[in-house]
Amino acid sequence: MMHPADLPDTVSIFPLPGALLLPRSRLPLHIFEPRYLQMLDDALRTKERLIGMVQPNPTQSDEGKLHLIGCAGRVTQFSETEDGRYLVTLTGISRFRVMSELDAFTPYRRCAVSWDGFDRDLGKTEMDDGFHRTRFLTLLERFFSSRQLSTDWDSMKDADDELLVNSLSMLLDFDPEDKQALLEAPCLRTRRETLVTLIEFALRGGSNEETLQ
Repeated sequence: MMHPADLPDTVSIFPLPGALLLPRSRLPLHIFEPRYLQMLDDALRTKERLIGMVQPNPTQSDEGKLHLIGCAGRVTQFSETEDGRYLVTLTGISRFRVMSELDAFTPYRRCAVSWDGFDRDLGKTEMDDGFHRTRFLTLLERFFSSRQLSTDWDSMKDADDELLVNSLSMLLDFDPEDKQALLEAPCLRTRRETLVTLIEFALRGGSNEETLQ
């Protein structure tokens, strides 16, 4: 487990739209662009082996703008293909706030970051005391059926609260702005409530009817 003192003041940034990494969760990545291959090589040379996942927040005036909140992941698995690509797994360590972008002498972006306000990310697995699992899984079955998706329902029933909510938040195909809302949820209960809202909204075809938590 990493401690606040282990976290660096600057982080290499991988701005990937729709890719969500959450603390204590794992995100598989397929890295092939030369600048990000170098980013990974450089990260592996550090003791922390951290890469910051931040979603782009494009505007008409600045297409390179980033969202202010991202999540740093530690490279915990990687393999190289014969043609020089990397298959990587990041394990989420902590969210951070982007303070400024640095003029880095690298082909990839680097930012000065603050870890303040995200102490729970370095703590124990979160629980959700208000989680009605049976009701949630019933809603999820409707959603999966509507999308013709399949899953291991026994594993869903047995997964702990955080693993279930965070895995679905990362895997389900929501818009990047919705993914950002899930990332910025201050606690697991808020993330679960946001996830339920997004699922119900999708089941209604995007109408604006009132939702029930």
